[in-house]
Amino acid sequence: TSLFAKEGVSSPEELKSFVASAGSNLLVVDVRNPDADKEPGDQKSLAVAPLPSDDTRPQGIHLVYDRETESMVLPDVEKDTPIITHCGGGGRGQKAKDYLAANGFTNVLNGGGPKETECWAEFGDK
Repeated sequence: TSLFAKEGVSSPEELKSFVASAGSNLLVVDVRNPDADKEPGDQKSLAVAPLPSDDTRPQGIHLVYDRETESMVLPDVEKDTPIITHCGGGGRGQKAKDYLAANGFTNVLNGGGPKETECWAEFGDK
């Protein structure tokens, strides 16, 4: 983890505890945008950490956080579902966390993303 983690990124310890208590209820929301024209910076993290699919990261879903509209599609889960948001390093992860909270989700952490390696180690395979 860099000493300059983005504001709002949870500590590895917080994430470890959150993942353990959430168990199979955990939902990881990947808000990265694979469109290089919109988010060229995401290409680096996508190279090391693929988007969720049935084969990889089974507790993950992909819902792009759109900087232009400052919004995203809401996950179709109960509002108290334990959710970790992430992007590449945590900037949009925090915006997504705030957006979900504003829409009634009550149990959300910002996990940063693959750039925050110690954080990513706690949930990146979920």
